Amino acid sequence: MSVPRRVLDERPRIASALDARALIEGVLEALSALSHLVGEETELVRAGRLPEAMTREPRKTELAGIYMRGVEQVKLNAVALARFVPEQVQRLKAAHLSFQTLIETNQIVLATARAVSESIVRELAADANRPSRAAGYGPAATVGAGAFSRPNSGPLMVSRRL
Repeated sequence: MSVPRRVLDERPRIASALDARALIEGVLEALSALSHLVGEETELVRAGRLPEAMTREPRKTELAGIYMRGVEQVKLNAVALARFVPEQVQRLKAAHLSFQTLIETNQIVLATARAVSESIVRELAADANRPSRAAGYGPAATVGAGAFSRPNSGPLMVSRRL
């Protein structure tokens, strides 16, 4: 029969105003770096520089993870933080609301870029699949081109860059 091991509680316990201030400052630092990166990404997508914007993804994921772990620590220690540093808690709430606004803007820009790219692809598909006219009659008739003649179609060019 095995003896159950005691699970250690790994959440930090805030026991002083100094600990509380350090936790809030760490979360605010992560949030500031994440906000800066999301703002850069938004501007790059808005400018049509998608490949450059995509290079920010790994760092953004890392910062988002750090921020979320910090938010979890803040939630676990909410009572102590409110008691020791209520003004810092208000500062964190204001920064979080500002970040939410930035994320909303980012989502709008990404949705616009997606809609534009889908529209371009749809128009290209429609142009490529436009039915051709009969090759044998009329002023645009081509003689000797056979069944594969497509007088309406021209060269198709796709750019990989926006």
